[in-house]
Amino acid sequence: MAAGGGTIPALATEPRFAQHLRQRLEEARLLDARYRLQKVPGGSVALPVLEGKAAEQWLQDNVPQGLSCRLLWIQDPVPSKAASVQPPAQKLRCELRRLLVERGESWSEELERDVPRTWQRHGDLVLLSEDSFSAALWAKLGPVLWETVAAALGAQRLAKRGRVLPDKMRSPTVTLLLGHNSWVEHVDNGIRYTFDVTKCMFSPGNITEKLRVASMQCSGEVLVDLYAGIGYFTLPYLVHAAAAFAHACEWNPHALEALRRNLALNGVQDRCQIHAGDSRQLRDVADRVNLGLIPSSEEGWPVACRVLKKSTGGVLHIHHNVESRPLPPALKDEQRLPEESSSEQKDEEHRGSEEMESGVQEVLAARVRPEWWSWAEAAAVRIRGLLTELHSQPWQTHILHIEAVKSYAPHVHHIVLDLECRPTPPA
Repeated sequence: MAAGGGTIPALATEPRFAQHLRQRLEEARLLDARYRLQKVPGGSVALPVLEGKAAEQWLQDNVPQGLSCRLLWIQDPVPSKAASVQPPAQKLRCELRRLLVERGESWSEELERDVPRTWQRHGDLVLLSEDSFSAALWAKLGPVLWETVAAALGAQRLAKRGRVLPDKMRSPTVTLLLGHNSWVEHVDNGIRYTFDVTKCMFSPGNITEKLRVASMQCSGEVLVDLYAGIGYFTLPYLVHAAAAFAHACEWNPHALEALRRNLALNGVQDRCQIHAGDSRQLRDVADRVNLGLIPSSEEGWPVACRVLKKSTGGVLHIHHNVESRPLPPALKDEQRLPEESSSEQKDEEHRGSEEMESGVQEVLAARVRPEWWSWAEAAAVRIRGLLTELHSQPWQTHILHIEAVKSYAPHVHHIVLDLECRPTPPA
């Protein structure tokens, strides 16, 4: 667009015609709203336009007789107030419209739908959604498209998500569009995560569960994280929940490299042992086990039972995707999962007698969707059986809490079951 550094095209007219010309340019979608109207030598008012040749042609075809107007270039234009406070999604659309006008292309409803309104940001890298920029026209623009998108979003690097591969590691297919280094850093609740965005998944939707983990009181406890990944939950347990030690199990080599870096970044590498690919040597060590695999962590339940301390047991945090029937509108508020109770309330609930525990479970069952509760009860029965068979003695399981993390798909919810598992005391 510019003839040189910091110059833009504009149409200059007499002050008395400025507002009329502005209105006509807005109707023709030629006014460049990023910059202010400004006075130029000779007393004229200059109206910034998107592209010089198109504006010049428009002048010949549309300007009424008697309206004095000419094309010129403005050096170092002044940004408009609207441009300085423009939301990123709106700014992105404006910049893309300008780019298309420069290339002689037209904006359309199809292109409007194809431009993302949300994205993930990891430091100076923006990760675009899989369904964005899929129209054939974008490919014709070449590298300037990604440079324009990055500038509009204040990024140095761009990447685009593809489909998650159906392998056990849920490997992402991410393409780096702009830039050369795909390692990024992300900060959640004061915890630093670094990872290769083209090799490892990072779900911002899990932030509520990471915050819940961070609020737990785990002082003196040993954690086993069976699906540690890059340390999504291992790190909150160590950094904020004050777990004494963690065993982090992971077999994706890319995630393992990120996990090693993240433990060091957060200064907790001395309180964590990484088990790469095989956790069979772990047994009778854990006060708490995290099973953060979706859609189901059921394949890890026998391992979780084996690593729990045989003499005292502990708590399992079991992630699972549960399908629910749509609720009638009148029941949505009644069935909505309430705010997390305070730690003092939870301590009081968990300390009570068997009668109190039964009452607490009845209240909890009334709070959550029936399908969630049915799945949790079945999981509790299954794990009680696994523990009883493993140790050749009776065990007890109690549902402490069911946490709704996020809606994973229509009527499918990612939930976490907090299940207390204890050996039955001798009669």
